[in-house]
Amino acid sequence: MTIRHIMGGAVLAAGLSFGTAATAADVVIGVGPWPSINATANVLKQVIEQNYGLTVELQNGNNPIIFEAMDRGTMQIHPEVWLPNQQNLHDTYVNEKRTVLMNDHAVDAFQGMCVDKAHAEADGIESIFDLTKPEVAAVFDTDGNGRGDLYIGVPGWESTNVERVRAKSYGYDQTMDLHESDETIAYAGLDNAIKAGKPWLGFCYAPHYVFAQHKDDLVILEEPPYDASKWHVKQPTEDPNWLQDSEAPTAWEVVHLNLHYARALEQTHPELLPLMRNFSLDTDTVSAFTYALVIDKRDPEAFAKDWVAGNEDRVLGWLVDK
Repeated sequence: MTIRHIMGGAVLAAGLSFGTAATAADVVIGVGPWPSINATANVLKQVIEQNYGLTVELQNGNNPIIFEAMDRGTMQIHPEVWLPNQQNLHDTYVNEKRTVLMNDHAVDAFQGMCVDKAHAEADGIESIFDLTKPEVAAVFDTDGNGRGDLYIGVPGWESTNVERVRAKSYGYDQTMDLHESDETIAYAGLDNAIKAGKPWLGFCYAPHYVFAQHKDDLVILEEPPYDASKWHVKQPTEDPNWLQDSEAPTAWEVVHLNLHYARALEQTHPELLPLMRNFSLDTDTVSAFTYALVIDKRDPEAFAKDWVAGNEDRVLGWLVDK
């Protein structure tokens, strides 16, 4: 692959550098604790460093930290904002403060509740309302306390808070113990359960490697379709009584993943604006990203270098101002 450098619409020959070495990174990309954002952040790092001669640092943080850092100017890019999961942060920094901008090319996503297929079929579990039945809860009682065990997500994720609201709204918080954990641990438990023929119940989402790894082993529970008039969700950052004051008795709204970036880039690195506006991925690509990092255990940086090298035309399409 011949890497070309694009700045201000001009194409420069490979190997030509511009700018001077910086004592700190020119661009800081926030990386949340899930595999798809890690892969995407590394791809963006490779694209920026190879094509603009800028230094890029990847910095870990949760969603509120990354948005606040973009507001302050200490981070410049959030590669994967889940909407409406982070709607409150989007509204605060994009719509109100106007210090953050959103790329319009979204990746479609899904969120819901999954059960292993073997026990769904054996015990007639089809609907999320089935989780309120004591006999169904008993199927997923792994510690013998008389309540089912259900994985709802990673601590600190907005979606995890929403899953607590949904459990309360549907009523299965009365029959199930709701567990939070690192998702690598949670989905390793799913893998082990399927291999051992044991039950598993929990939050699932796509794009995600589990749907490639276990596409024939998972059942998504049926729910009433999303109804905005019934979906009233608060986050802890908005309301100290968020759980009591929230209701969500329907399926999730269709979710979209969008890159967000600091408006300050318009002044500090305007050459990056075409990339920020044009960057786009799709669900299959992002799922493949997660599979490579988690199942194939690829090093994120090495994977990103290989992916960029193998997708030159796609990358160049991001760099040209349209």
